[in-house]
Amino acid sequence: MPWLSPRGVSYPLSEEQVKGMLKKYDKNRDGKLSKQELRFAFKEMGLHFCSWKAGKALRFADNNCDGYINEDEMNEFVQYASKWGFRIC
Repeated sequence: MPWLSPRGVSYPLSEEQVKGMLKKYDKNRDGKLSKQELRFAFKEMGLHFCSWKAGKALRFADNNCDGYINEDEMNEFVQYASKWGFRIC
């Protein structure tokens, strides 16, 4: 089973915990995550190929094609990102 291991963390995370972690990267507090914000979040979490993964995540979860992950799209995004090491309980 995959585990998220950024900077020594090695325990299963709930979907809400992952969402909470990601929301702190909404630097301009507009309620959505841009590709740049996602890239920075992934980098901080210790993931590799952050820019590529941010682009892939946007293409997968950005249902309205506005270039952002909003609250409505967050569930799909978290499920998609779980492939990279998040273990959702």
